Amino acid sequence: MTDFLDRASDQEEFFRNTSIAQARSRAQEEPDEDEHGRYCLDCTQIIPLARVAAVNAVRCIHCQTTREKK
Repeated sequence: MTDFLDRASDQEEFFRNTSIAQARSRAQEEPDEDEHGRYCLDCTQIIPLARVAAVNAVRCIHCQTTREKK
C-alpha cells in the first residue's frame, strides 16, 4: 500500500510543479497588440477578441495547442 501512496504523492508533486512552471512562463510573456488587436507571439496572426477576453491569450489556438503538445 505504501508504494501506491508514494507514487500518487510523487505524481501529484510533478503535476503541481509543472503547473507552477507553466504559469510562471505565461506570466512573463507580454502581449503584442496595437489598435488592430492582439497578435499571436508565434505566428503573428491576430487572435480573435473572444479568445483574448476568455483566457487573456497571447497565442492563437493553433500555436497554443502545438506548444502544449511539446
